[in-house]
Amino acid sequence: MRYDALRDSAKEHRVIHLRIFVALFFVVALIAILVYRYHHLQINQHEIYHTKSQSNRVHLQRVPPSRGLIYDRNGRLLAENQPSFTMALVRDRINDTDAVFAELKRLALIDDDDIERFKKREERYRIFESVPLRFNLTDEQIATVAANRVRLEGVEVNADLVRYYPEGEFFVHMLGYVGRINERELKSLDVENYAGTNHIGKIGVEKFYEDVLHGTTGYENVETNAQGRVLRVLERVDPVPGKNIRLHMDLDLQKVAYKALGSFRGAIVAIDTHTGGVLAAVSTPSYNPNLFVNGISFKDYNALRDDLDLPLYNRVIQAQYPPGSTTKPVISFAGLETESVTINSRVKDPGWFQLPNDKRRYRDWKRQGHGDTVGFHEALEQSCDVYFYDLAFKLGIRNIYEYYDLFGLGKRTGIDVPNERKGINPSPDWKRGQGRGRWFTGDSLNLGIGQGFLLATPMQLAYMTSILANQGERIMPRMVSHVENIPLPKEALPPIEANKSAHWNYVREGLESVIHGRKGTARRLRNNIDYRIAGKSGTAQVVGIAQGERYDAKALQERQRDHALFVAYAPARKPDIAVAVMVENGEGGSSVAGPMAKQVIDAWIKTLAREKQKKAQALEALKAEKEAVTSHQRPIPLETTIQNLQTTEDQDGVNG
Repeated sequence: MRYDALRDSAKEHRVIHLRIFVALFFVVALIAILVYRYHHLQINQHEIYHTKSQSNRVHLQRVPPSRGLIYDRNGRLLAENQPSFTMALVRDRINDTDAVFAELKRLALIDDDDIERFKKREERYRIFESVPLRFNLTDEQIATVAANRVRLEGVEVNADLVRYYPEGEFFVHMLGYVGRINERELKSLDVENYAGTNHIGKIGVEKFYEDVLHGTTGYENVETNAQGRVLRVLERVDPVPGKNIRLHMDLDLQKVAYKALGSFRGAIVAIDTHTGGVLAAVSTPSYNPNLFVNGISFKDYNALRDDLDLPLYNRVIQAQYPPGSTTKPVISFAGLETESVTINSRVKDPGWFQLPNDKRRYRDWKRQGHGDTVGFHEALEQSCDVYFYDLAFKLGIRNIYEYYDLFGLGKRTGIDVPNERKGINPSPDWKRGQGRGRWFTGDSLNLGIGQGFLLATPMQLAYMTSILANQGERIMPRMVSHVENIPLPKEALPPIEANKSAHWNYVREGLESVIHGRKGTARRLRNNIDYRIAGKSGTAQVVGIAQGERYDAKALQERQRDHALFVAYAPARKPDIAVAVMVENGEGGSSVAGPMAKQVIDAWIKTLAREKQKKAQALEALKAEKEAVTSHQRPIPLETTIQNLQTTEDQDGVNG
């Protein structure tokens, strides 16, 4: 039987046609699905995917503003911005961040501390933004990154402007410094305005004027390729740079004050009596603020933190000391105002003072006393403790508290620098509040000579001295004089009105006699000066001495010896500067602190003289220039005019 006879050709055709139909159906169905899907994606969801595509291609990048500069009163730079190179990571270009960290560690470009700080920092950045990993790269580190770029995908080296303080340690305590933004600061910052910014003012003027110095962040929309590299900038809004500020401080005077303190621990403050501007403010020992800008090393920070001399401590506005005899001018003025004493009042001075019905003797610094009796003028000139014990007894605590308060003791001066302490102006209520029991008359006597519970900062003492210099005008101390070219107005409290103007003169004469009087405690300061200084020395006990015992410096450790203080203003009749000096454990107010104050005052008087001479020369030059211009504008005689015309005609003929 033949094989062909068994085939059913019709059936085979039907099967083949069915299969073709089914295949064609599936092809058409798939094409229909593709067409539908294409229509759905390209037409119905066009906007959605277009936006996603743009977001992959177009990125918003923040452009940080440049920080405002800080100048001294003469326009010399104290804080500037310098270029610095930063290693950063763009996370959306990195598949394995840990592998990148491992490679960077192998190349000795980062350490574990850098990684830990990066992980804290990355939260405030978008995934496509550069997150700083290490700051202030060296040329060698930059070259290493460039040479290994193939293995360091997503690692960038960016150039930034970073704060630099050319004068280093001279200004740090008041000027302050910037540092990297930490987690605590992030919570209180405007995240949008600080996007792309890595630094913020930490202390001093840098912190107080942060809003002025920082500026406003800009942005730009950039187009990138698949690797995240910027191809072009589509849109840009420029940042608004921070405003420049000018201080009242004088660079030269600051250096004079710094060198005057030398190796001593202490502070010097100088205030312009006309404006309240702080001309100099030094706290020693000091440190270099540039160490903190990009993150200080643990070794350097521990060395500063553990130093017994406390270089990080701003003694100008944070250290509180018994002011000693420097407050006696205030007590003197209070005595005259309350009529507790007159200019002719005299007190017996056997070398000690004794309260009625009290066996305790409050001794004078001069064991034998200052004479049989002591008057107002002599008490200030010779700093007679007995006179001021007696005056404090007559005044009583309420008057003492009131006048110390009027002269700014026990409250912040309002200086435009953060973290100022207010000192202590004690009262019966304050003592009870401290759990120290009731107030005794002996407490008032101690306040009369600036001891006891009374504490003041060097800034407060300079402010107090400026009030004495201005005879009651209370101008608040200020660091900044101009923002850009706009002067800031001085701020003042209501003046202290004297019942009699002569009371100010009596106090001033007494302070002048401290330096220029025959028995003045600081009479050696009057040598080699052609102007008059008004001042007051002070010595403050650090440790108590039992009654009847003498102060013996040799028996005490260096840090237990008395503090030396001196306040002064000059010229005495028309003051331009008020100065306060505090030297820890310096012992001699007149012998140690006094010469320092004189150096600062003398430097400022000479500076003013030079500036006055320059102004006079400038006025003379301007006057001569005006006269020269005026002489050229005089009418030209007719004969000269005719002669000039003839000369011009002859010249034209030659040229023709």
